[in-house]
Amino acid sequence: MSWLTSVRNALSFVVPKKDGGDNLWHKCKGCGQMVFLKELEDNLHVCPNCDYHERIGPILRFKYIFDEGSYTIIPLPRVQDDPLKFRDTKRYADRIKAARTATAEGDALITARGLIEGQKVVVGVQDFAFMGGSMGLAVGEAFVRGVQNAIEDRCPYIIFTAAGGARMQEGILSLMQMPRATVAIQMLHDEGLPYIVVLTDPTTGGVTASYAMLGDVQIAEPGALIGFAGQRVIEQTIREKLPEGFQRAEYLLEHGMLDMVKHRKELRATLASLIGYLCTKQAA
Repeated sequence: MSWLTSVRNALSFVVPKKDGGDNLWHKCKGCGQMVFLKELEDNLHVCPNCDYHERIGPILRFKYIFDEGSYTIIPLPRVQDDPLKFRDTKRYADRIKAARTATAEGDALITARGLIEGQKVVVGVQDFAFMGGSMGLAVGEAFVRGVQNAIEDRCPYIIFTAAGGARMQEGILSLMQMPRATVAIQMLHDEGLPYIVVLTDPTTGGVTASYAMLGDVQIAEPGALIGFAGQRVIEQTIREKLPEGFQRAEYLLEHGMLDMVKHRKELRATLASLIGYLCTKQAA
């Protein structure tokens, strides 16, 4: 025990430091202001000052989208964790273990079946916190399993995308998930079932080049970064300066790449309306 600590303990009027004080506030990545965490949570993790949509994981997304207590997680299919025995500055197997520990999730895509305003639906959510939401064998299998469950339940499949692209540690095996997902979507269409995509921040790379842009309806959250290659790479390739915000949701909506941009507070009602409209024929 240091001399300073001894003196503090001897002075009864010194107010002891309370635990958890650092967790009461959150610094908004959009406007930089400090937001009371409880207020942020009550606002669906959207900044009340600037409307910046914070990135959220699958569990929160399910909570905001599904009817309360109506959903169950679909078990993640088992795949080989490190098929190529890849290693860069550290082993790929160690990176997966670290991501699983940090997120408490099996991989970057979690799917669940449940109800949205009483209507059956299967929802998949990519988590950018899990290795940048990257697409590998596990994500591809989870996507296909989600589609299969939607076909079994005779309901739409909704995917919330958030990814940096294909998972480089799995090489060609990760790229093979692009055509696999495309075939799965066609299976859904063959059954007359809707496929709805909600693009969240960020959705890039091979995910954008495959299932993220194949929805019957394309929705995005405000301000979401959506693209294939990075802006700097494109500018260096074409040797031109790109417009401000050209890879943001609002720009893509103006140029016909999206059907709508919806605030997080409006997403649940919007999805419920779409399901009701698109599944009317199916229900009949």
